[in-house]
Amino acid sequence: MTDLSDAGQPAQFAWTSSAIGIVFVLAGIFVLGDLALATTISAIVLGVAIICAGFIEIAFAIWTGGWRGFLWQTMLGILYVVFGFLLVSFPAMASAVFTWILGVVLLISGLGRIFFSLRYLPGDRWMMFVSGLFALMAGLLILIGWPATGIWVIGAFLGIDLLLHGLGWLIVAWRPAALVP
Repeated sequence: MTDLSDAGQPAQFAWTSSAIGIVFVLAGIFVLGDLALATTISAIVLGVAIICAGFIEIAFAIWTGGWRGFLWQTMLGILYVVFGFLLVSFPAMASAVFTWILGVVLLISGLGRIFFSLRYLPGDRWMMFVSGLFALMAGLLILIGWPATGIWVIGAFLGIDLLLHGLGWLIVAWRPAALVP
């Protein structure tokens, strides 16, 4: 086993963090290049994951034996498999439904944060208020533009998340060596 000295660790950490950051930034740029494709692929990947979870649920129901909960676990597994196949078969429709749900969640979350900041937070409440405003506006924009927003919103969120995640890794990699853990 190789023992890294304290002097070698920061360089290795910076190199791996930079590599991870570059991969995430490139993935984010790729996703932002075709939002509709990224949204469709996201729905298909989610569908495949749900299908796998359904088969695991069914296998677990059979494997554990006995009748206690067998029927419910099997039915739940079958529902997972059917729902997963619907996602894989109709990714555009699934994306539209998920986008609508996301819009509703953002709208409710934004209203809740605004209310919470005005009602319960003393003093410096402005960041919670601004956060609530952004969530409220994002939810309204998604819902006003729905169902057309179902084509690109999930892909845009994914691309922006990957890009920011990559930039975060790059910032960690380029910080001074004295701050590296």
